[in-house]
Amino acid sequence: MVDLEARRPLDVLSGRDAVPLAAWLRDHPEVEIICRDRAGAYAEGARTGAPQAMQVADGWHLWRNLAEAVEKTVGAHHGCVRAAFATPSVTKDPDVGDLLTQESTTAEITRFAPPDGTLDSLGRPRRLVARTIERYEAVQLRLAEGKSLAAIRRELRLDHSTVRRFARARSLDELLVKATSRSTILDEYKPYLHQRWTDGCHDIPQLHHELREQGFTGDVQCVRRYFRPFKKPHSPRPKYPPAAPPEPRPAPKPRHVVRSIMTNPGHLSETDATELKEIRTACPELDAAARHVRDFANMMRDLRGDLLPCWMDRVLADDLPALHTLVNGLRRDHDAVTAALSTSWSSGQVEGHVTRVKLLKRMGFGRASLDLLRRRVLHSP
Repeated sequence: MVDLEARRPLDVLSGRDAVPLAAWLRDHPEVEIICRDRAGAYAEGARTGAPQAMQVADGWHLWRNLAEAVEKTVGAHHGCVRAAFATPSVTKDPDVGDLLTQESTTAEITRFAPPDGTLDSLGRPRRLVARTIERYEAVQLRLAEGKSLAAIRRELRLDHSTVRRFARARSLDELLVKATSRSTILDEYKPYLHQRWTDGCHDIPQLHHELREQGFTGDVQCVRRYFRPFKKPHSPRPKYPPAAPPEPRPAPKPRHVVRSIMTNPGHLSETDATELKEIRTACPELDAAARHVRDFANMMRDLRGDLLPCWMDRVLADDLPALHTLVNGLRRDHDAVTAALSTSWSSGQVEGHVTRVKLLKRMGFGRASLDLLRRRVLHSP
């Protein structure tokens, strides 16, 4: 418990449920405003112990809840993002002075495109991706047959949390995001490797030696695996040298897309703004999500909580299940959320005291009693 005006702790409660909070509030009828996160226990405790007080949901937690919903939406539609960035980039030939694109067959595009994480060197699904697809199909098939999660777990011999994750997934793309978007130790060196390959250096050990001099810690096999798609195995030497591979155009990671959507457009770099515009053009669902984020941000900035009902209706009109879940939660806590979007009260200063409490607990090796911890929290500087 923290006094928001005095910016100091008032008390340390014995638990995180509704009962001790309600009891404390009944002993302090002078409380007029309660800032809290959106946990149901705190809402119930405040409502029971201080019905006269105005409850205000914390703005930071509201923004975090929105970000989590956007992250789920991006994960479900990341296939659209990958498809939008799969087109080879346009290059300019200095000798001809004209714009050229890679007009090749599908096999030739596969030959020159760097790996995106979904295929191995022979163009087959990577093991993790293939396993994810197989498990997803197996779980969904048994769910359609009416089997319970426990029965599916026993039949497939999987962990219960794994079966639950595959059962709750809204689409296969949502599960494949993590499998296909993993970063590697080679990522920061890929532009250099591409430039050296374009310059004509196809000696893998030499390229690995050059990367080692720049601080790369991986082995030569890591470099060799990256360049496998650039080479066509078991083919005779061409009469004419092959064209240089197009500039790599990897799709942005899901978290990068979420960060771009949640960032003020005026604070985005030119590159990020261009990428976000392309993503919104390619995926109507992510375009709608970005639009709703901007509207919510404007409500928070301008303290226009009266616009919340209209905003929720617009969200429900779009096919965005994760945001629908968020809206349902906001409706259950409508008054506190409206107050958060209409007033300047916030529990942000509480986080500093929480950090200090954690430090005091560590100093006591986690063995201090509640009475000792309470004294140290309330009376130590």
